[in-house]
Amino acid sequence: MTVREEDCTIVIPAYNEACRIGELLDGLAAYRGPLIIVSDGDDDTPDIVRAFAQAHPSCRLECREYHERMGKGGGVADGLMRAETPYVGFMDADGSTVLTEMNRLFSVLEDVDGAIGSRWIDGSCVSIRQNLRRRVQSRLFNLFVRLIFALPYRDTQCGAKVFRTPVVQAVLPSIQSQGFEFDVELLWQMKRQGYTVREVPIHWQDKPCSRVGSTTGFSMLKGLVQVRYGHRSNE
Repeated sequence: MTVREEDCTIVIPAYNEACRIGELLDGLAAYRGPLIIVSDGDDDTPDIVRAFAQAHPSCRLECREYHERMGKGGGVADGLMRAETPYVGFMDADGSTVLTEMNRLFSVLEDVDGAIGSRWIDGSCVSIRQNLRRRVQSRLFNLFVRLIFALPYRDTQCGAKVFRTPVVQAVLPSIQSQGFEFDVELLWQMKRQGYTVREVPIHWQDKPCSRVGSTTGFSMLKGLVQVRYGHRSNE
């Protein structure tokens, strides 16, 4: 069974992305499937998205606006749960992954429950690399994840992931994380519940203004330890 573009929803978390959301939307204007932008910041992102939707009536674009911070994971989960198509995925608002790569990931869902883009396996192409510090942090983080979650993936944090909608919507209620560690917990829960996720080489380029700093990285590690060993509070 061929995966059709119109059967695939793309979710994009957008926290204060007014400076670059327009460029991203330009690249998605011809997309035939639904697009869900989840905005939980305090800038003009929702206004830009709504103006774009008005100017492109054929684009199936929805903007969900929240005035409280949901976190990257919270925003993604909100969009994933609202998908009504057979397939759904999410990508970063920075444009590091292009539409053709998302469509290629969706095509993999003919055979598996999920597919994730990877910058660290054979066949990947990273045209603009992260700086050395970020690359070292990424590899150390991945080693940590592989050790405590026993996940086989080389790249859990690439912002390009797709799933069969009924599968991911069945798994999401078991997810605790709302921050950047959301991706790891989602993959872990899918593995625990017996679903298959394939790691796929991707074409990717680094974009400036990353929101993942050293403080965020420490919070991710702390959150993952709490998730893995059951010590997260109910706050």
